[in-house]
Amino acid sequence: MTSQNAHKIFLWVMWILWILFIGWFLWIYLTGNADNNANIYSNFYGVIPLLGGIYGLYIAHFWGSLKSKVGKAITLLSLGLVTWGIGMVIWLYYNIVLSIEIPYPSMADAAFILSWPLWGLGAAYLSIATGAKFGLKELKGRIMLFLIPVAVIVFSYYFLVTVARGGVVSDYEGVVKTFFDLAYPIGDVIILGIALLIFGLSYNYFGGIYKKAMYLILAAFVINYFADFTFSYTTSLGTYYNGSLADALFVTTMTVFSTGIILFDPRKHEQL
Repeated sequence: MTSQNAHKIFLWVMWILWILFIGWFLWIYLTGNADNNANIYSNFYGVIPLLGGIYGLYIAHFWGSLKSKVGKAITLLSLGLVTWGIGMVIWLYYNIVLSIEIPYPSMADAAFILSWPLWGLGAAYLSIATGAKFGLKELKGRIMLFLIPVAVIVFSYYFLVTVARGGVVSDYEGVVKTFFDLAYPIGDVIILGIALLIFGLSYNYFGGIYKKAMYLILAAFVINYFADFTFSYTTSLGTYYNGSLADALFVTTMTVFSTGIILFDPRKHEQL
């Protein structure tokens, strides 16, 4: 089997898994099976970021791993996928072994939130590799980089604290939950702000052959913001359940993210 065939097969596997889990989530919604094993075991979609992250680490090897900026970017982004997948493994442990349906906040969040600095650094290295950092020299670029995160942070705080919680944070558990409720979307915004710099010179990067890969990674960061926001908002309202809209957004994030990283495989283009 050639590397080109292996590349295509892996992509097919990832998207077939996505279709299966999206179908699973839709079935849960349509049948109302939101409080039994059917929705709990749907959390096995964590296999997608684990597979995507491991394959990404393999691809990083062909970029010199930590010896080049692109290699560092792919390595860090892939490790972020792996840690997020580990978070899902811990979440499933709470679900299946400890019989806790919604373990939030919990130790799973320690793995989930570890993905943020890894993705942030990965996006930073990728923007540096593309030369996008030069976009910050323009006043308009610096203003947008500041205003967009501030606007989204205000939006997130309003809906997650003022609307969902009535502006009240009382006990210790409430403080911890509110921290994660805000940390996730705010972290997403920071990463997205860094990732937007990738657009600087992305059209000309390696002749544009990796443009689709970078756009997919950027799109994954955008979807991930809405996934985290939806999760935090619905858990605050008490309407979240395993296999809900938030999980549909999460599995889409991880599939798109993994696809973007897979498309950075340099062997694919060498055989064109």
